[in-house]
Amino acid sequence: MKDILYAPWRDEYVSGKKIDGCVFCHISSQIEEDEELHVLYRDEYCFMVMNRYPYTPGHFMIIPHFHTDKLEDLDADTWLHMSALAQKGVRLLKEGLRAHGVNIGMNLGDAGGAGIAEHIHMHLVPRWQSDTNFITSIAQTRVYSTDFLKIFHKIKELMPQYI
Repeated sequence: MKDILYAPWRDEYVSGKKIDGCVFCHISSQIEEDEELHVLYRDEYCFMVMNRYPYTPGHFMIIPHFHTDKLEDLDADTWLHMSALAQKGVRLLKEGLRAHGVNIGMNLGDAGGAGIAEHIHMHLVPRWQSDTNFITSIAQTRVYSTDFLKIFHKIKELMPQYI
């Protein structure tokens, strides 16, 4: 008999409404859907949104409203603003979620490993000592210690203190 691993929370991904075009541009333009789209923060330059399929609980992204796949085409004001938000986001993750560390990264282009290559975005991934375990290494499966919506609401509640 084969072992079966169920992930019912991904049902929405498979059966949910499909977005035509760039998913990040869709999120950028749908202010009235911020809760449903898990937007943590937005301003004139960019927005911050939870990664729906995170590496660790609390993994979110900073995304410019400007649609581009080239970091070198992003205007300096937007890039500097994203960097300032990243600093504040790191503080939020360390103090608010008690993360021991944070990975920050951008995967540029398909060859660079970007899952959504057509629109640049910066990942902030909270990390804890020994947050990897044998199941990740052996079964290529991640185990989360908390519910996605619970952590989304916690981070959203903390946003005004840090951003």
